[in-house]
Amino acid sequence: MNGSLEVIDTRPALRFERRLAHPVERVWRAISEPEELRRWYPGVPNWDLEPGATFTNEQGQAGGQLTEVEAFRVLAYTWGPEQFRFELRPEDDATQLVFTHVFDDRALAAQHAAGWEVYFNRLEAHLTGGFLSEEDAHERITHLQVRYAERFDLES
Repeated sequence: MNGSLEVIDTRPALRFERRLAHPVERVWRAISEPEELRRWYPGVPNWDLEPGATFTNEQGQAGGQLTEVEAFRVLAYTWGPEQFRFELRPEDDATQLVFTHVFDDRALAAQHAAGWEVYFNRLEAHLTGGFLSEEDAHERITHLQVRYAERFDLES
């Protein structure tokens, strides 16, 4: 569990940092290409990686807009009022992933943090050539949510 709760522009924000034992080019594909995202990410986007472009998810729900795209470095977007940012920093043959999720309701911080923890575990499994199903990944989500609620001083 490495998520932290911060404040960005008066709004609650989660921040995760993970060192991934893969080159930045590999991690970039995993966070930006829909066929890769399907292996680990919720709500796979249908997008053209251009700043300002709007997108839908695979179910056709609209609401996303790319705010920053710098190949192999930054991928940021909004979905409704929420903001998401993936930043990649190369470290030798590895990548430091810094992820930020800005949202409105602080009471949801533990739920969001537990969810992201689960999805980043799925990302790591995918990058190593494995597959962690959503069902298996979610086995610990209640435990994670309780632990994050304690960490963030929230009611679980």
